[in-house]
Amino acid sequence: MNTADYLARAGLAAALDADAVSNHLAAYGEIAENSQAPADVAPLYAYRVPELGENGACSLPDQLAEAPYDLAATLGGVSAETTVQLAALKELVDRIVAETACGWLGVYQAREVAGGRALVKLAYAGKPSRAEFPLTAEFALHSNNSAVGLSGQGRIIDNVASYVAEGGAYYTCDAEVQSEACLPLFDEAGTIVGIVDAEDARRDFFKGEILARLVALCLLAPNCLPD
Repeated sequence: MNTADYLARAGLAAALDADAVSNHLAAYGEIAENSQAPADVAPLYAYRVPELGENGACSLPDQLAEAPYDLAATLGGVSAETTVQLAALKELVDRIVAETACGWLGVYQAREVAGGRALVKLAYAGKPSRAEFPLTAEFALHSNNSAVGLSGQGRIIDNVASYVAEGGAYYTCDAEVQSEACLPLFDEAGTIVGIVDAEDARRDFFKGEILARLVALCLLAPNCLPD
């Protein structure tokens, strides 16, 4: 999918010019193509997550579940191909966070899990956060991640407090977050295959070059998703 088609399909054509994205595609594409498995693959397949409270809400950020989330089990085991894909996603996430100083960034894939279809977090940088977001209409009522994962329409929130005060549905896992960009991932057929979610403690953060970098990630990430 080319950049213009992605922006139109995701409802972002008015927010960003396609030429701004092309400035980053080559560099990020090289990272994805040349990524290799690290010596220690364990951190790619497991990560700490918060305890979930009533109705699946996040607990306090520092109240972590005793057992890490077992991504290997969700993906059907550890393989050489999957390891390289996860390594590529992690390298891309880390690169963009280093370039933008974004507070949090994650890549999720739409997959079948024990509880039904959900967005599963494959790679991220920032504070621990929940591993799965159910892809249901009910959960989408209070989760941008799930809403974008179902609709394919990106959401950019410049001021979380105002958004919530005006009745916007919002899943809070970190009370410091003031802005968010939640963007869909599409395969070549245009099917929604996941999302990219980014958050920051500054308002009006996800614009211009920062948003362009995130869209470049959205164009490349589908090629790095495990089977």
